[in-house]
Amino acid sequence: MQTPFLIKNATIINEHRTFVGSVIIENEIITHIFEGANNFADCGSFIDACGLQLVPGVIDSHVHFREPGLTHKGDIFTESCAAVAGGVTSFMEMPNTRPQTITADLLEQKYDLAAEHSLANFAFYIGATNDNLLEIKKLRPNQACAVKIFMGSSTGNMLLENEKTLNAIFAEIPMLIAVHCEDEQIINKNMEFYKKKFGNNIPIEYHPRIRSAEACYRSSMRAAELADKYGSRLHILHLSTEGEMQIFDTNPLTDKKITAETCVNYLWFSDKDYQYFETKIKCNPSIKSEKDREALIKSLNINKIDTISTDHAPHLWAEKQGDCLTAASGIPSVQHSLVAMMELAKRGYFAAEKVIEKMCHAPATLFGIEKRGFIREGYFADLVLINPNSRWTVTKENILYKCGWSPFENTEFTNKVVVTFVNGHKVYENGTFDERTKGKRLIFKCL
Repeated sequence: MQTPFLIKNATIINEHRTFVGSVIIENEIITHIFEGANNFADCGSFIDACGLQLVPGVIDSHVHFREPGLTHKGDIFTESCAAVAGGVTSFMEMPNTRPQTITADLLEQKYDLAAEHSLANFAFYIGATNDNLLEIKKLRPNQACAVKIFMGSSTGNMLLENEKTLNAIFAEIPMLIAVHCEDEQIINKNMEFYKKKFGNNIPIEYHPRIRSAEACYRSSMRAAELADKYGSRLHILHLSTEGEMQIFDTNPLTDKKITAETCVNYLWFSDKDYQYFETKIKCNPSIKSEKDREALIKSLNINKIDTISTDHAPHLWAEKQGDCLTAASGIPSVQHSLVAMMELAKRGYFAAEKVIEKMCHAPATLFGIEKRGFIREGYFADLVLINPNSRWTVTKENILYKCGWSPFENTEFTNKVVVTFVNGHKVYENGTFDERTKGKRLIFKCL
């Protein structure tokens, strides 16, 4: 039996409210929530959280932790450490590893790896290819968090080009379909244009002109049309453009069949930042204009966009060198996502309650995750304490990604994650990890 743990007098941000209260954790579960300041007789272990914010653990539904096969960039242990240090208590990892996660057996092998090494809770996507439809059909509906389709440039054979297979997945697979949307033909046409102009050394600021807004819009519209045709549940990933926002509505999340994700990258940076950050902010889809960034922020506030994730994608620093064609695409960000979003909230772009809704509540609701994503009695105690008045600067010394770098390096934040609980266990506190207890496999309700 776990000794009861008390978090008292915290400023709780949860379910569109902010209030002072206390929480008791017993045997991995939140057992009591009290509103108002309290002078409890301290029960066993406790934290006096006066002046700290208590929020649900972030559920990052879009990461690349690189294991198996690409562990020189990152692995489940190192990236889950970075995650919990940033307040991310659950992650969902993408299938483009080596080997690619495109069979039920390979999917279960990943779950076994995570059970042994991850400090955070975990789930995995099954990848769709041109020839693994029968394998996807073998899965139990809640065995993977979703089917991932690359409708744009990808790794290996994971670009799904076969129209028959694509239609069959939308028509026949009952699971949530998550899609990377960029139109390959448009990208190739743009690339040839800029190669003629610059040769093979295209400056990095042309990345958003090659992987353009039009390429994103055309592909996203195609995915939405397929979902409408077959009545599928569709989640369009890492949206980056103003134009794509017309695809989505502002209905309650539980009433939507087509939903939207954006990432921290697109909310923090814009194309004007290529001049300073260069290839550090090269990712796919590309970071686009300030107008696109403003449209994404507006769409979050009116609930056209449903979730915020990271698309955490570490590469070695050497792999990020080069130009628009040669530098690797991907940004490591899972350690800094929550503090970055809370910083934007402080700057007035959206309310702190909106950050928690999009990073914690909505992923749990959209994916049907059991008993996580909210501070509720009877739910797992995935909880994060934030000091909202702590100034600190991201440096090489405090970056925890295995790749050792971040575009947030030298950024000063004014809020800081100080404690993270995963399943009621204090796994992180002020730079120190408790590695004795590992995260759990996420359980999905059949929606």
